[in-house]
Amino acid sequence: MKLVVTGTPGTGKTTAADLVADELDQRVVHLNQLVKDEGLWTERDEARDTLVVDLDAVRDQLGDWDGIVESHLAHHLNADRIVVLRCRPDVLEERLVERGEAEAKARENRESEALDVVLGEAVEFHGEDAVYEIDTTDRDPQAVADEIVAVAEGEREPSAGTVDFIEYL
Repeated sequence: MKLVVTGTPGTGKTTAADLVADELDQRVVHLNQLVKDEGLWTERDEARDTLVVDLDAVRDQLGDWDGIVESHLAHHLNADRIVVLRCRPDVLEERLVERGEAEAKARENRESEALDVVLGEAVEFHGEDAVYEIDTTDRDPQAVADEIVAVAEGEREPSAGTVDFIEYL
């Protein structure tokens, strides 16, 4: 199975994906690290302090992959199930600032989360029937991982559009 765990930075993707990989005995690819390690980017956006990822190079590097891929960009890959982790925007911004992100970047991610940017892209690319939303705001990492395992095992219905944070704009 090809399982993607995606979401705005700060929603808990890396921690949850590692727990799921252990539980399901699957390989997890941390896409952001792969991009850095393998040079799968085209330029550095100095203003936003980010790398511009070459998604075609990423797809070539991964080949006919299976397992779990996690990243805020993972929903751009072909996959069987796409889990979009969500977090209430004010909590997300606080998480990002606490881990050392610049306030402007944390605010940008808060707005992105409120506007459902990652969710919208995931639904556009994969369709509603392949997308599963999980709100991580008040959940510990194991509870989030348990929800993702339920998705992987077909025990949870698709749920795109069930989380709404528009009031946080």
